[in-house]
Amino acid sequence: MPAEANELRQEIRDLFERRVRGDVRDKDFHRRLAEMSVALSRVVASACLLPDEKILAEHHLEHSHFKLNQSLLDEPEQATVSFFATERRLIRVRGTLVPHRPVSCDEADHTVVDDLAYAHMQRAVIRKEIRWGEAGMGCAILLTALLLGRVLAVTGPLLVLLGFAGIVHGLLFPTRWIEIVARDPEPVPPFQIHGIRRKGARRILAIVRGAITSEDVSTLSGGSG
Repeated sequence: MPAEANELRQEIRDLFERRVRGDVRDKDFHRRLAEMSVALSRVVASACLLPDEKILAEHHLEHSHFKLNQSLLDEPEQATVSFFATERRLIRVRGTLVPHRPVSCDEADHTVVDDLAYAHMQRAVIRKEIRWGEAGMGCAILLTALLLGRVLAVTGPLLVLLGFAGIVHGLLFPTRWIEIVARDPEPVPPFQIHGIRRKGARRILAIVRGAITSEDVSTLSGGSG
């Protein structure tokens, strides 16, 4: 596994060098980078597997980390989270993608690998939260467009529509995620799986719920015996 991980890291470094030289288009660069980053996280997770353990489903996400002291023109850092479901547990690989730096999925990326056994899970629930940030931004755009109506004679109406759309989307389409409620001790941070409409997340949810049900039935059978 270490050799395979090192090969992928070298391929990623080569890809970045090709991009600097102009030998690869941005579209192809981002596609290949995403593919190799996922493959690298899979190799890192596989290093934790037992000899008879295998990955049944996986799910990968990126979240932007925009800093208040950062220019709007700068590319933000990306927090990456990968989940791998096996027959026994759910493995999580977390890291940070720094712009213009090759992905390495190790200490340089602040990569952390942890897991949660199905036997320690209590339930998997769907959480919802209104997108207050998006609604607030939409409200700010709408008010700005109304206050500067005369100055923004052309773009003003478009900004009003954009702000109104942001408010509606933020309030009517809340963020949804899967949260794994664990028995003591609770993992930090909690196991939260976003992007629940994707196939990988739905597959993991089915595996987790099936495993929890099996554990509950086994517990009840053992207790009644």
